[in-house]
Amino acid sequence: MWIILAAVLVVCWLLGLVLFHVTGFVIHILLVIAVIAVVMHFIRGRKSAP
Repeated sequence: MWIILAAVLVVCWLLGLVLFHVTGFVIHILLVIAVIAVVMHFIRGRKSAP
């Protein structure tokens, strides 16, 4: 679930950066949230392994 969320956020970030010229603040917030989602995915994945 976290990896899908991260992928969606990165795609939104890239679209905002390239196509829509969203303000820089919003683009960087999306990037930070995507990175946090990827980190959470790996942290939670390691905990659930036996």
